[in-house]
Amino acid sequence: MSVKRLFTAALFAISLATTGAAGAVEQQKPLEEQSLFERYTSSAQDLILKGLELVGINYRHGGTNPDTGLDCSGFVQLVYREAAGLILPRTAREQSQVGAVVDKNELKPGDLVFFNTMRHAFSHVGIYLGDNRFLHAPRTGAEVRVEDMRQSYWVKRFDGGRRVVER
Repeated sequence: MSVKRLFTAALFAISLATTGAAGAVEQQKPLEEQSLFERYTSSAQDLILKGLELVGINYRHGGTNPDTGLDCSGFVQLVYREAAGLILPRTAREQSQVGAVVDKNELKPGDLVFFNTMRHAFSHVGIYLGDNRFLHAPRTGAEVRVEDMRQSYWVKRFDGGRRVVER
């Protein structure tokens, strides 16, 4: 992993674990006092951490290999395979048919989020992080990164969410 990607992933993980609670918590805190990282189940943590390892990887249309580049669905497919042992379909449209439909206000870390970015439904996919943020491989000339779903571009194009891994 490059120093840049490792640094970015570390910074993001630290920002999620603002209370320093990446390990076990002896006494359960009220939900509103827990950091994002404390709220994740271990399967969601594994998905998020694997996804963060890939921050900075170049986008490549049709890409499924981090050494040569990833497209959005190739990124999601790789993360789910390596972090959860699940084999997802290849395209965003096919991935949108897997798992249970989740309302936007019910999204949890690790859920898949879909967008209409190519004038047809479910043409883009990412992995929800929590707090309206998601990880994805955006487009040619860009790298895997974190985005805010509250940006008007994403708000207008949101197609839905799917829960593939139960938490």
